[in-house]
Parts: sequence; structure tokens; C-alpha cells
Amino acid sequence: MSDAFSCRPIAYLRSPYAQRIDAPHQSTVVQGTQSGEAIEARLEFVDDLPALAYADLQGFERIWLIFAFHRSQGWTPQVKPPRGGPKRGVLATRSPHRPNPLGLSAVELVRVEPRALIVRGVDLLDGTPILDIKPYVPYADAFAGSRAGWIDEIDAAQGRHSAPGPKRPRKATPTG
Repeated sequence: MSDAFSCRPIAYLRSPYAQRIDAPHQSTVVQGTQSGEAIEARLEFVDDLPALAYADLQGFERIWLIFAFHRSQGWTPQVKPPRGGPKRGVLATRSPHRPNPLGLSAVELVRVEPRALIVRGVDLLDGTPILDIKPYVPYADAFAGSRAGWIDEIDAAQGRHSAPGPKRPRKATPTG
């Protein structure tokens, strides 16, 4: 078995987030973003992906996006989480700086269009390569009573869902 494998994007995400500072740290935590609301984005499938591949997605409220952190520049074994505290093992965080720059995000599926999906609640940058999509299945994917390690300690001290938004929300640029 080879140590290497390859993936190719099946789609690219078009979002208003041009830089990391613009995007929320988690898709459901939008406090501190410019709008303070979950935004809509367009996921555009690559030309050679057959429409049959995304048939039957309509009707799912949420989907998982598996994507590449395409702007990640290497990784370190420990990172400093944005909510504070000491450095943590990178595999115990959601940092984009990982041994394999892969991400996972559950987003709301608004609608299916020809060659595209409209999604809401993204934390991905414009141009993010999407490697795969899976339907979110509540009975299999939600474990409400699960422990979250060191994150539970921060939640107890700072409040649940206290993940920060961007440090300096950007102002809208005038269009005209």
C-alpha cells in the first residue's frame, strides 16, 4: 500500500470571505463577522462531475463539506486555539495547519441548482477546493451528550459557543 494518495476537487466554493480574518472561526459562530449572520455561498461543481453524482441531495437540511485548506502553509504539532489557553496538540483542535490540510464543515443546504449548491453558514474562503460532500444524517452524526475535552473547560469559563469571530471585522467596500 502506498503512503500517498491523490484527491482532486469536485467543486469550488464561492464565498464573500477573501481572507482568513474575514471568515468566522466555525460555521455556526458568526459573532464578530461583518454581518453577524450566517451567509450564503455558492458551491460550483467542476465541469466533468456528472449531475447524477449530486442527484438526491435536495431534501437534506445539512451536508458535510470535506475540503482542502488550500492556503495552509505547513503545520506544527501544537497550536494556540483562538479562544485562549495553552497550546494544544493540533489533532485536538480544528486548526487549518494540519499534517494533511483537510477540513470538515457542516453547512445548511439551501437549494440545489444546475451545476451548483447554495449553502448557508460557511466558514470557508472563496475558492476553497471541495474534495467530497456527504449528507448530514442526524441519528448518525449528532451526539449531543458527548464530551469535548479541553473545550468543555473553556465553555464552562467563557460560555458555550464563545469562539471569537474575526479580530477586526472588515468594512464593506462600496460597489458602484
